[in-house]
Amino acid sequence: MAEFLVVGINHRSGTAALREALYVEEERQPVLLARLKAAGLAEAVFLSTCDRSEVQAVTADAEAAAAAVGAAFAGQAGVPAEEVAAQSYRLTGGEALRHIFAVAASLDSQVIGEPQVLGQVKEAHRLSVSAGLMGGGLDEALQAAYAAAKRVRRETGLAEQPVSIAAVVVGLARQLTGDLSRAQGLLIGPGEMGDLIVEQLRRAGLRELSVAHPSARRAAAIARRYGAHHMTLSELPSGLAGADIVVAALGSGQRILTAETMARAIKARRHRPVLVIDVAVPSDVESGVDRLEDVFRYELDDLEKAAMQGRSTRAAAASAAWDLIDEAIAGFLGRRAARTAVPAIVALRQRFETIRQEVLAEGPADAPAATRLLINRLLHEPSALLRELAAAAPKEQAAAEQFLVRLFGLPNEGEEGKRR
Repeated sequence: MAEFLVVGINHRSGTAALREALYVEEERQPVLLARLKAAGLAEAVFLSTCDRSEVQAVTADAEAAAAAVGAAFAGQAGVPAEEVAAQSYRLTGGEALRHIFAVAASLDSQVIGEPQVLGQVKEAHRLSVSAGLMGGGLDEALQAAYAAAKRVRRETGLAEQPVSIAAVVVGLARQLTGDLSRAQGLLIGPGEMGDLIVEQLRRAGLRELSVAHPSARRAAAIARRYGAHHMTLSELPSGLAGADIVVAALGSGQRILTAETMARAIKARRHRPVLVIDVAVPSDVESGVDRLEDVFRYELDDLEKAAMQGRSTRAAAASAAWDLIDEAIAGFLGRRAARTAVPAIVALRQRFETIRQEVLAEGPADAPAATRLLINRLLHEPSALLRELAAAAPKEQAAAEQFLVRLFGLPNEGEEGKRR
């Protein structure tokens, strides 16, 4: 029987280096999807973001499908399959389904509630359809996850906080630079929160933007999306010298911006002030940067406080969001179970109709005789099975009797005895 499966590597399970190696730009994703299809997967989406590379699937053979995903990831990253396996997670059944819903609702992101992930999942869905990898089971689950994600956004306010934080950054940038159209921005990353902040800065008037990344290919791809310049980290010192607003969102585990690097940049800038927004997890900026004059650094906690949205508020909103997700999953599973029961009900009705026709064909004398004969025929096989179970499997017989009590609304002897 087909079940849900999720195999992936995200910001909690894998290193930044492996996540980077697994990242696939949208135009190259059909190649990986074709590889999954050739390996035997029939229903799958591939989600590739700053935080994760993940396959969500419906499969009748979870072991084989997980192995195929692992092999595809190893081929994409150019690393041994063992390295991929050591840093990946694998979820099946209800756990995988809950994860699919949580990802769509941005409850599994580095910055909970960031509003971009739902669009990313929908785009992955579209590419899967184009690749011939979308089936009814996965499509239905994703549509239910989208509806739940929209409820989370509408009813919990969880998505408001990242947008509020980005708005705070816009305000800080305007205080420091005045007219944003004359300011120079620098994005080190990307990261989902970094992307959101840069988008808000662009909407507020920021014209000039550069993108720095360890990979020249990724830097160029991100820059194309923003219509920006790009550079590798080796070129960062010269990029910092011209940057009025720096958004650090790489989260590689290394301090990309050291106090020494920033000190040289400030000197080259003739001490014109610079705003450093450090939203990377872990931080991209060395703490010693705070001691430099003319550098104003803000971390995620600082921005949360400025947005008047602390951790407790975020935790409460996340808790309410999880309640909505669990409610949506229960409804989804209930609808699936109801549809699964329909064929059995149809078969039962057909069986009863066959027996009724057989009884009528025997020509009983009158209606009482016909109904007695019909009841005896209908109960013959169930009665025989209950007697067999009583002799060979008493526990199964007791469970079957309880099921009959519920199914037909029969008096429960145990309950009747208690009342007497």
